[in-house]
Amino acid sequence: MNLFYTLLHFFQKRGYYVCQRIADRIGIRAKIVRTSFMYLTFVTVGFGFALYLFLAFWIRIKDIIYTKRSSVFDL
Repeated sequence: MNLFYTLLHFFQKRGYYVCQRIADRIGIRAKIVRTSFMYLTFVTVGFGFALYLFLAFWIRIKDIIYTKRSSVFDL
C-alpha cells in the first residue's frame, strides 16, 4: 500500500505542474489553462454524444423511408 501512495504522490506532484509550465511558456495564468482543458473536455464529450444522436436519427429516418415491401410472390 505504501508503494501505491508513493506512486500517487509522484503523479500528483508532477501532473499538476503541467498546466503551470504550459501557462508560463505561453505567458498566461495557470487557471486559464486548467479551465480551457475542462471546457475542451466537455466539448469533445458533447460532440461525440451529438454525433451519436444524429446517426441514430438518420438511421431511423432511413428505415422509415426505405421500408421493405413485400414481393408479389410472397402472397
